[in-house]
Amino acid sequence: MKALILAAGTASRLRPLTEHTPKSLLKIGDRSLLQRSLDALTANGIEDFCIVTGYLHEQIEDFVKTHYPTLKVTFIHNADYATTNNIYSLWLARPFAEGADMLLLDSDLLYDGKIVRRVLDSRDNNVLTLIRHELGMEEIKVIVDQKGDIRELNKTCNPKEAIGESLGIERMGREYTTALYRELDKMMNEEKLVNSFYELAFERLIPQGHTFKVLDVSDLFSCELDTVEDFENAKSTIPAELY
Repeated sequence: MKALILAAGTASRLRPLTEHTPKSLLKIGDRSLLQRSLDALTANGIEDFCIVTGYLHEQIEDFVKTHYPTLKVTFIHNADYATTNNIYSLWLARPFAEGADMLLLDSDLLYDGKIVRRVLDSRDNNVLTLIRHELGMEEIKVIVDQKGDIRELNKTCNPKEAIGESLGIERMGREYTTALYRELDKMMNEEKLVNSFYELAFERLIPQGHTFKVLDVSDLFSCELDTVEDFENAKSTIPAELY
């Protein structure tokens, strides 16, 4: 099992905190978001990593090399981070991820490491983590059909129809990552959809027979840090044992 972490964005809504520091290196307590993810993943047996960097990429690379000198990490630099979205960072990781069993993680998450174990323990090869809370327009929302299969996965769908928010941690089997990069090839090279969210590719794979099982992790702590307010709230709401 491999792990792919997307950490290219400028996180403009977190300024001034990210004026001179990439979002993934912001600290909650004594550890940065990236450090917390790497610790959770390695504690659960993940040994092969790829980190797609962009904004202030040298800081991320230096941090990982200094704090995890023996870790197997491939760095891929998204030089177009300012004009592209996370789908393009995912596309750039094709040599690492295509045809592989993989965990995909956003780098702006603060979460209980038990979530990683729960994902890995799932009997399903393709798993999308979900948290249930009151939804608005900003979240990547999940709508399922009567069987519980994902029907829609985006920001624009009706919050009242959604069962929750996609957390930003997915597990994909080899068949899925093969189909994913086949679809991304079309989206990037033919349709030039470089400024989309990667969930658009997930949605386009559904009619092709490739989808995720939803894994509800609402009982475990997690939050996404998009704004300074999110960051301050995270410091006050994170459980003491995780701090």
